[in-house]
Amino acid sequence: MLFLKITEAGGIMKIGKQKTIALIAHDNRKKDLVEWVKRRKEVLSRHFLCGTGTTAALITKETDLPVRAYKSGPLGGDQQIGALIAEGKVDFMIFFWDPLTAQPHDPDVKALLRIAVLYDIPVAMNQCTADFLITSPLMEEEYENNVLTYKSRIEKW
Repeated sequence: MLFLKITEAGGIMKIGKQKTIALIAHDNRKKDLVEWVKRRKEVLSRHFLCGTGTTAALITKETDLPVRAYKSGPLGGDQQIGALIAEGKVDFMIFFWDPLTAQPHDPDVKALLRIAVLYDIPVAMNQCTADFLITSPLMEEEYENNVLTYKSRIEKW
């Protein structure tokens, strides 16, 4: 992702043709994400992949795709991915979260999702959405997205 123009009022960032995709899954969804990655391996192999600890390791082990691993989510991995999004170093996120199990790091998960929305990156939280996004023609193109800021939101009111 390239910053084109970011000001206090917001701005434009450019997502390149080759994307950096964060892959994240809660424990009860890791198998689902690994199976999804196996089915989409050809497309994903054309992009840079990263993810939180165990999820990244499992995907690499099961698919032979290189996935840069950060810390486990509860140990700060969600925050690391959020920081990468804020720095323009993650363009796209697939996060299979578990809606039926409370997570001890729920505040971190909420912060990660907030940052993803703020920086206007594509986010899939289930297989259906991930399939729609990954098969979009935009996956192979550059894309300009709009970064929200507090000041830009206030001025619109």
